[in-house]
Amino acid sequence: MPNIKSAKKRVLVAEKKALQNKAVRSNLKTTLKKADAAVASGAADSSAAIKLAIKKVDQAAAKNLLHKNTAAHKKSALMKKLAAASK
Repeated sequence: MPNIKSAKKRVLVAEKKALQNKAVRSNLKTTLKKADAAVASGAADSSAAIKLAIKKVDQAAAKNLLHKNTAAHKKSALMKKLAAASK
């Protein structure tokens, strides 16, 4: 445990940010799973679910929770699944 006041504050801030990042990551995973399920079931709103998932991926990449190439990979995979399901 740090003794210096500024170091103590950094520990608290880091914990708070870690919790926020964990919540965003969890929400992203849930959204991706819902989008996959919507495409797999052939639901009518699957394109809306994909659109929401892509938005969440972009937001996570903007906050540096995902690398930009990882975000692009995830978005590409979602679009491929949607295109395959629409055939």
